[in-house]
Amino acid sequence: MTALIKLELTRALRNKKFLFFSVLYPSIIYLIFSSSAGTGEKVQGAALTVATYLMVSMASFGALTAVLMGNSERIAKERESGWVRQLRLTALPGHGYVLAKTAGAAVVSLPSIVVVFLVAAGVKHVRLDAWQWLALTGVIWAGSLVFAALGVAIGYLASGDAVRPITMIVYFALSLLGGLWMPSTAFPQVLQDIAEWLPTHAYASLGRAIEQSRAPHTTDIAVLAAYFVLFAGGAAWLYRKDTLKA
Repeated sequence: MTALIKLELTRALRNKKFLFFSVLYPSIIYLIFSSSAGTGEKVQGAALTVATYLMVSMASFGALTAVLMGNSERIAKERESGWVRQLRLTALPGHGYVLAKTAGAAVVSLPSIVVVFLVAAGVKHVRLDAWQWLALTGVIWAGSLVFAALGVAIGYLASGDAVRPITMIVYFALSLLGGLWMPSTAFPQVLQDIAEWLPTHAYASLGRAIEQSRAPHTTDIAVLAAYFVLFAGGAAWLYRKDTLKA
C-alpha cells in the first residue's frame, strides 16, 4: 500500500497542466466574485466581509476541484486500461486503494488552498490571526478528503465516456447548492433545507466558524464524517466488486 501511495503522489505532482488549472482557477474566480463588492461590505446573515466570506468558499471550491475532478476521470481510465484489474490480483485491500487515491489528491488540493489565501491577504487585504490561517488550512485540507473519496467512487460507477459529464453534474450541484458560490441564505427555503445536509455546506461552514473565532458546529463535523464513511466505504466496496476486463 505504501508503494502505491508513493506512486500516486508522484503522478499527481507530474501532471503540470492539471496542477496549473486546479491551483490558479479558484483564485481567479475568487477575484472576480469578490471584486463585485466593496472592501467593507458585509455578507447578509454573517458577520464577515464579502472578501473574507468568499475566501473560505473559493478555497473549499479549489480543494473540491482538485480532488474530485482528478480522481474520478483518472480512475475510470485506469479501469479501462486494465491497471485496476492488475491491482486486484495483488494483496492490496480495497481500503488501501482508496487511501492511496485520497493521499495523492490531497497533495494537489493543498496548493490551491494556500494560493487562494495568499491572494485574499495580498490583493483583498483579508486579515486574520495566525492561528486562524493555520486552522483554516488544516480544516479545509482535511475536509477535502471527503470529496477525494467521492471521486474514487464516481470513477467506479461511471465508464470512461460517461465519467466526465457525471462528475461535472455532481461538481456543480455540490458547489452551487452547498453555498460555495453564493450564500445559501439567498436560496428559497426548500433549497436552504437541502443545503444544510450537503457535504459542501458543512465543509465551508467549518472554515467560516474559524474565521469568526467560533467553535465549529458538531452537526457540520458529523455530516462530513458520515459522508466520508459513506464515500470511502462505497469506493472500497466498488474496488473489490469491479469486474471490468482489460
